[in-house]
Amino acid sequence: MSKKDDKKLIVNMISESEFTVQGHGVHTAYKEITDALRKRKDIDIEVNSDRPADIVHIQTMGLYSFRHLMKKGGRKVVSAHIVPDSFIGSIKGAKYWKPLGRAWLKFFYRKADLVLACSGMVADELINDMHVPKTKVLYNTINMSRYKHSAAEKKSARKKLGLKDDDFVVMGNGQVQPRKRLDILIKAAKEMPDVKFFWVGGIPFKNLGADYNAMQNMIKNAPNNLTVTGVIPLENVRDYYVAADVFVLPAMQENHPMCVLEAAGAGLPIILRDIPQYNDTFKGDAVMAKTDDEFLELISKLRKDKKAYKKAQLDAEKIAERFDSSAGAERLVEFYRSLI
Repeated sequence: MSKKDDKKLIVNMISESEFTVQGHGVHTAYKEITDALRKRKDIDIEVNSDRPADIVHIQTMGLYSFRHLMKKGGRKVVSAHIVPDSFIGSIKGAKYWKPLGRAWLKFFYRKADLVLACSGMVADELINDMHVPKTKVLYNTINMSRYKHSAAEKKSARKKLGLKDDDFVVMGNGQVQPRKRLDILIKAAKEMPDVKFFWVGGIPFKNLGADYNAMQNMIKNAPNNLTVTGVIPLENVRDYYVAADVFVLPAMQENHPMCVLEAAGAGLPIILRDIPQYNDTFKGDAVMAKTDDEFLELISKLRKDKKAYKKAQLDAEKIAERFDSSAGAERLVEFYRSLI
């Protein structure tokens, strides 16, 4: 091992979600990789620090982060969690100011020494469409052991959430916004009144959220067998994964969603929309729905077909193995050292 590899790296991790909105996947991704790095003896990490550092790793795209990006000292690494299309169906009026958002992201990313895209498709867009050449892929990862659980823990979580042992429970997770397609779970809940549905999430950006009033009305008029939790602390989300039988994410656009990793860690069969963003991450190991109606058909199939259910569980385990945070942290440190 070279002296360079022996050196303990000083890392400043920068995230505006520490003091702003937290009910979203970027915050979860930042927390997961930061926790994984804290466990390593070769990394000295602080969050939102101004100390001299070997690496300044930036997770969010605001002005506070930009100040750290432009400050002298340390090699700058930026995690690319979002691309311009991420704004559409997420933030109010995005179709009008998307070009401005795109220009800001391009300007921001091009200032970094290294940009880490959260999926192959994001990397392709950054390199070929936004002309950000210093881009590599680092998939989001989580501590999968945090979501593993026993039968006794499942029973306890169900009791806490007011569920019976024999209830069939379907959950989704994410911000309540048009592109996430909560309406699919609402439709399923109406057609399956004996199934319990949960959507774990809310509208963290309040009135800035896309179609805020329509989303609020959708929540208000949801059937009694579907519960929308609103924004809850990350540490409380685990109970829903432990209590659930199936995880569903009907979103029309995603990059590499943390909630899918959490569901895999909990050993849940995973139903996703068949979109190109999943081609290099989840396709083949998640159950894919090509149409809105197919989500309902697949939920029903997994409920009734024990063989299909078991296969979907085993496939989810493959996702859990690929995206555990210990492997992600090792890969990230390799990127850090390549810059020193």
